[in-house]
Amino acid sequence: MENVIEVKHLNKSFGTHEVLKDIDFSVSKGEVVCIIGSSGSGKSTLLRCINLLETPSGGEIIYKGENILDAKHDIYKYRTKLGMVFQQFNLFNNHDVLSNCTVGQIKVLKRSKKEAEEVAMKYLKIVGMDSFINAKPKQLSGGQKQRVAIARALSMEPDVILFDEPTSALDPEMVGEVLKVMKELADTGLTMLVVTHEMGFAKEVSDRVVFMDKGVIAEEGSPDQIFNNPVQERTREFLKRTLKKD
Repeated sequence: MENVIEVKHLNKSFGTHEVLKDIDFSVSKGEVVCIIGSSGSGKSTLLRCINLLETPSGGEIIYKGENILDAKHDIYKYRTKLGMVFQQFNLFNNHDVLSNCTVGQIKVLKRSKKEAEEVAMKYLKIVGMDSFINAKPKQLSGGQKQRVAIARALSMEPDVILFDEPTSALDPEMVGEVLKVMKELADTGLTMLVVTHEMGFAKEVSDRVVFMDKGVIAEEGSPDQIFNNPVQERTREFLKRTLKKD
């Protein structure tokens, strides 16, 4: 399968604190990769490095055969190929739902307002938010806000969507509606890289699971291998503690 993103020897330090240490992994087209691990293991930092919200301290991020960390690479153009869904939604509070999903298309992709609205409506319908197009974010529940955020990311029609703990800010009863949408998207062949603490989702939806611990990839494999036959003792400890809590 064709790699959409390939990370090679990636490092990230904040001062003297090394958060990511020699990370190597890739995401293939149409693949759903879930990254799991304890808080502080470097999961979200890895995602933020991949979309260059954080600048890596070293290594390479290969996109379509080119290292996007090279000075000559067009970072702005690269960012348009990655969708990002954040923990805290990051919607524009002064825009309604439809406008939240069109503003990026119009400004960045230079689509006409009519085309942008058609694309936005297509994806708002997919996430079940097409009847809320005139609502402002403050009028929505957390689950609804996150579904709009997913539609906004989809409206840019990126090559891959990065999800950073998309359910962590939600009330428990709203988690299910967001995970349902994500499962449906995974079934369509969308390329997804998901940082999550939802072990059931990772087990059911992933093609591959990556377990991070203390800034390194401690283990990766199929959901069956990671959840049922983990090789590393640290993976076993983490899952035993996490699954018992669930």
